Amino acid sequence: MIDLKDFEFDELISYLKDMGEPKFRAEQIFAWLHKGVEDYDEMTNLSKATRQKLKENTYISVLKIRLKLVSKLDGTIKYLFELPDGNCIESVVMRYHHGLTICISSQIGCRMGCRFCASTIGGLYRSLTAGEIINQVIFAQKDIGERISNIVIMGIGEPMDNYDNIIKFLHNVNHENGLNIGYRHITLSSCGVVPGLIKLADEALPITLTISLHAPNDKIRDEIMPVNHKWKIKELMEACRYYINKTGRRISFEYSLIHGVNDSKDNARALAELVRPLHGHVNLIPVNKVRERSYRKGSAEEIQGFKELLEELGINATIRRELGSDINASCGQLRKKVIDEG
Repeated sequence: MIDLKDFEFDELISYLKDMGEPKFRAEQIFAWLHKGVEDYDEMTNLSKATRQKLKENTYISVLKIRLKLVSKLDGTIKYLFELPDGNCIESVVMRYHHGLTICISSQIGCRMGCRFCASTIGGLYRSLTAGEIINQVIFAQKDIGERISNIVIMGIGEPMDNYDNIIKFLHNVNHENGLNIGYRHITLSSCGVVPGLIKLADEALPITLTISLHAPNDKIRDEIMPVNHKWKIKELMEACRYYINKTGRRISFEYSLIHGVNDSKDNARALAELVRPLHGHVNLIPVNKVRERSYRKGSAEEIQGFKELLEELGINATIRRELGSDINASCGQLRKKVIDEG
């Protein structure tokens, strides 16, 4: 059986044409799918015969809300969504003055092995399909009853390790007959899968790219991010330069501050030297506590001092605002808790 949400719009047109359906039918069905209908009988402008043909050959994928937590501090909503195969993924909806932003997952688990991240403990189970990725936006929006206007692909998984489905998702979520979320309202985060970044640059989509850098040199990055054994920082920076030249878009660099590992003044100076040629913005993230790891964040004064030193060195830097701290809103923690508890 085929999940129609796995088709891009043009693929849906071709599929329906083979079923003897006209092009306008694809526009109708595509719109219904992205409104969150769960049954073909909800598509009231389709004939019964068309609905029956669809039921015999295809299905509409859905997500069930396994668990929903709402922060009493800032209204952040964390979803543990259950997939039809029983696996679970996490999504987080954050409220900003400019609207609702959703952080979505691209895989079930992750094989990148970053030492400070809960998402990678247990490894990769499988990648999400294009339909499963977009369903996070559809069903969160349906539950909240408000339009989601911004997307960050920063949840569980490495997007460039699921490249084809991510590209399909981006095309579909941007489509005027679907959710119609502009590319400039979408941010994708990668830990540095260089071949994927080169391909993404060639797509020339005006999304925002962020690189999970987290270290100013290969010695530290080798220790905390196994991906660096395959693609060293120099190669990663060359890919970033290629991306900037192809797209004209500035890159942001995420940097988790781990006390005693990568948060010294010398580390700040090395980081500044690394990102200055790319005119990169640095987003500092006080590292999240993960039960299986000994890493911890420094004091508020130390974190602020790291930021101020970067600024003195000419680097635009911000400290990520911590949202949903009372509901463990950081990636992977809720899914792992549910798995551990069976």
